[in-house]
Amino acid sequence: MTTDIREKPFIGPEDLLALNFIRAAPPYAFRTHYRQGLRSHILEVLDPEALKAEQCGVAEGGVLRFPRARPFKMFRVFRTRFRNSGDGLEEIGRVKLVERYLGVEHMARSEEFLADYLLEGRRDLLLCGLQEYVEGEPLDPWSPVREGLPDELAGRLRRRGPAFGMEPVTGLAAVIRDRGASFIDRVKRMALEAACIPDLAGVSNLILTPSGVIRLVDINNISRVSFAREIPLDDKGYPICDKSVQALSLLEHKLLDRDPDPGDPLYRHFLDPVRIRKVKSVEAAFHRGTPFRASPHLQ
Repeated sequence: MTTDIREKPFIGPEDLLALNFIRAAPPYAFRTHYRQGLRSHILEVLDPEALKAEQCGVAEGGVLRFPRARPFKMFRVFRTRFRNSGDGLEEIGRVKLVERYLGVEHMARSEEFLADYLLEGRRDLLLCGLQEYVEGEPLDPWSPVREGLPDELAGRLRRRGPAFGMEPVTGLAAVIRDRGASFIDRVKRMALEAACIPDLAGVSNLILTPSGVIRLVDINNISRVSFAREIPLDDKGYPICDKSVQALSLLEHKLLDRDPDPGDPLYRHFLDPVRIRKVKSVEAAFHRGTPFRASPHLQ
């Protein structure tokens, strides 16, 4: 019996090539990406010649080098099941909404498509995407660095090699602050105007590019922003909306060196101390794998 690709914990190139809508001999090579999300499988799309050079080596000046093949696209296979094409198109619409607010500067663009997935004689809809590959330094909002994060990030970019952070650290840090402010303001505007927020809480969901720009690469978990008292949970039972707002406030504090404005409606609601304590309880229950039941004092 063939296992549904959406139910596999990991997939490799052979799983992708076994899909009925993928050519048996495509002109590209595929490799499992080190990140496998809860909501999608991710494979690198590579030039076969670049992959061959990585595996066999390239002689340069009498020295054999093994340059790592750089992906030019990321192939995503979404785990979500859809009742009909309308549900699938709604999911794609949320991604396009984020792109409209963040722009191509702050988001890895993706071309989604619904495929006719054939499995054991049955047909189903499978959402896939070809996403732009973004190279850079993962940006963790929960980093223990509390002050001088732009300088720390600029230094990290410089240490990665000549292709990263070519200008002096001070100049690059200024760019990181400026473009960080742009990213934060756009996310806030989307949350207040469109009542949606992307997942900012996961490690490596945000990438800092060599030019000092923050770009969102995890586009699979876009939650509704509600100002109700209840803690909204995603389909996995995680309070991602609240945690994303918390991550946004941490980025604002660490990148821009400013505390959350108590008059900001987003922060006023989601950073309320009582609500934060409740979110911590929900998050702890999620990690224990037990359903959350609020205590009376947290209602």
